[in-house]
Amino acid sequence: MTDTIKIGIGGPVGAGKTQLIEKIVKRLAKDMSIGVITNDIYTKEDEKILVNSGVLPEDRIIGVETGGCPHTAIREDASMNFAAIDELKERNDDIELIFIESGGDNLAATFSPELVDFSIYIIDVAQGEKIPRKGGQGMIKSDFFVINKTDLAPYVGASLERMAEDTKVFRGNRPFTFTNLKTDEGLDEVIEWIEKDVFLKGLA
Repeated sequence: MTDTIKIGIGGPVGAGKTQLIEKIVKRLAKDMSIGVITNDIYTKEDEKILVNSGVLPEDRIIGVETGGCPHTAIREDASMNFAAIDELKERNDDIELIFIESGGDNLAATFSPELVDFSIYIIDVAQGEKIPRKGGQGMIKSDFFVINKTDLAPYVGASLERMAEDTKVFRGNRPFTFTNLKTDEGLDEVIEWIEKDVFLKGLA
């Protein structure tokens, strides 16, 4: 069984977590063995979206119903996600990369370092220019930060320049990018980070 790198994808409801995973998998699945675990509170809606998209065979996608508070399932009590990881590996013993999508989280949600090796946190411009300025732990502690839906900035009066400045205040030199996942704008930066920072550094 190969070593498997696990990347957590966190962010508020509607920010684009599932779409980000779908876009990444489309780009990487031809060259590596990938699995996905989605977390939803009472349904398996995100699992269905990914299955219907056809980006991966159904046996490489597992939906977890967390119930109650979704943060607990990725941090304090991640047992359901650990079980899903084991199941994915049993189904596909060649899996190299697993994405774990959290349920819709607030800005303070972070992944347990025992559950994932790296994490991406995604917000969207429509949530307001002030979001990076609030300095939530998800944004600060993630290995890569994504600000999605840049096309909506003119409609909500958000300055991308101000959002970038505020992000740098809290993240320093840690990487982030702007995206419009509808058109794949900014996706190259995310892929490059995965290929270089995640896989070249590996689990060392």
